[in-house]
Amino acid sequence: MDNLAQAFDIIAISFIPMLLGMILHEIAHGLAALKMGDPTARLAGRLTLNPLVHLDAMGSLMFVITAVTSGLTSYPFIFGWAKPVPINPRNFRNFRQGMLITSVAGAAANLLLAIVFVLLLRLLLLLSSQGAIPLLYLDNSFLINTCVVGVLINCTLACFNLLPIPPLDGSKVLGCLLPPQLARSYFRLERFGLLIILVLLATGLLGQFLRPLIWGSGNFLLNLVGLSLY
Repeated sequence: MDNLAQAFDIIAISFIPMLLGMILHEIAHGLAALKMGDPTARLAGRLTLNPLVHLDAMGSLMFVITAVTSGLTSYPFIFGWAKPVPINPRNFRNFRQGMLITSVAGAAANLLLAIVFVLLLRLLLLLSSQGAIPLLYLDNSFLINTCVVGVLINCTLACFNLLPIPPLDGSKVLGCLLPPQLARSYFRLERFGLLIILVLLATGLLGQFLRPLIWGSGNFLLNLVGLSLY
């Protein structure tokens, strides 16, 4: 029962950071595309903070599953995704530049949001006279835990989406750098992308690969304001 209660606590403190991270990730893609000449996301009504137009059933389920399983471990690994914003690369003034900037915009938004949580955490610790981050998920402040998880979740979203597995953003970045013929062959893997991700998740390989990147990047951001996860 204690483990189950802890899992539900993690869902509670992760909900807002995950929701903000997923929504702002997609809005950033849409805004970048608009800047590059493609108004498709704006015309589809996706440049909004309304979560109802962004939520994806499978991505939301993945958030719940990873949050619950993280509640049973010492190292949280929580992720999910929203519905991708519609993008029409034919509208880009410069195809490669447009694809590259649009693809990295989502991860950049998550890193910026992680920095916001870092600053909020520093402020909360100053107000509570605490000089260090306490152990997660014990008898700590809900807001402090939310900020800590907000840093980790948004680092997770940035690192996860930059993986070079089609159709993730990292595959589009890599596709912009490959010769056109090789890029076309590479993108044929997209039909197997979700299956590859699920297999990596089920075998634990996804978490093993991403966890050092997530905690390393999160700790780096926290170090900027004199904090540390370790």
